[in-house]
Amino acid sequence: MPTYTPTALLGALVLTTALAAPATPALNGAIWVADEAGSSLTVIDAATNKVRTTLTGVPAPHNVQLAPDGKSAWAVLGENAQAVKIDTRTYQVLGRVDTGRSPAHVIVSPDGRRAYVTNGADGTVSIIDAGTLKPLSTVKVGASPHGLRASADGRLVLVANLASNSVSWIDTQTGKKLADTAVGKAPAQVAFAPNGKNAYVSLRDENAVAVLDVATRKATGKVKVGPGPIQVIVTPDNRFVLVANQGTRARPGNTLTVVDAASLKVVADIKTGDGAHGVTVDPTGRYAYVTNTYASTLAVVDLQARRTVTVIPTGLSPNGVSFTPVSALPAGVKNLNLGQPADGGHDEHH
Repeated sequence: MPTYTPTALLGALVLTTALAAPATPALNGAIWVADEAGSSLTVIDAATNKVRTTLTGVPAPHNVQLAPDGKSAWAVLGENAQAVKIDTRTYQVLGRVDTGRSPAHVIVSPDGRRAYVTNGADGTVSIIDAGTLKPLSTVKVGASPHGLRASADGRLVLVANLASNSVSWIDTQTGKKLADTAVGKAPAQVAFAPNGKNAYVSLRDENAVAVLDVATRKATGKVKVGPGPIQVIVTPDNRFVLVANQGTRARPGNTLTVVDAASLKVVADIKTGDGAHGVTVDPTGRYAYVTNTYASTLAVVDLQARRTVTVIPTGLSPNGVSFTPVSALPAGVKNLNLGQPADGGHDEHH
């Protein structure tokens, strides 16, 4: 398949010292961040770009995901082999559910009825009733499944299999795997374009993003990005693919790459902080939020100006990040008492 290399990198910026935290008053909502090494969740007010709440007692949360209605947040408890559901208005724990071993990411279907969890050590995806928190079934996918996302119409879930260099397609109507597609070295996360035409896969060990045709489930090309790309997402208008480049601890990546989806050209590399890992975008498409896992910060990126406008401290080693229209409550620190992680640490490179 053809390979596309970046041309001029427009709008490349250098982030120097800590930036002021300007308010974004047009935005209502909150950004939730999973602090894996800190065993906490950080909740940030989107209107002020200030931390409102730190939820402690959340052992090894690699990923956090807000439900489509914004009323609940889901996080994986990485070393407890569980997922937890939290009320975003009260911060009460609504329940926990057992998953497979080494759960990595959790998502909620667009209709809010199902949750899906990748089980890295088992090569499976758990399908969960999001209302009752009852396990429904388990789907065998590739080796070391990591990131996953649902299509906007809810018909497909796409899974990145880190150790088998493939993605798996799950039919949500039947709960069965449709196919595997070879994509390249160490796929870490996937993203669907909102219009459903294409999907994108970050290839951590190729410093690239693979492009997939959803209708044919075929890989159609690659775009070179920064070092060690991890999370990827598409803006709501389908125009841009955003890629967070983590690199390694010895040689950290520190940029958000912006790819024009039509031309498959890199149009900006925006500095965010060391270990850029997770990325999400607000519903208006104006701001992107990037977790910097080695710096323990969250960067707020103005996509119109193509620059980082502020950097917010989080807990240790932030990874997953998600946006909700439900505003953050000024609750300070709250201990959810979900236990402590077992000894053995976490894999910081995913």
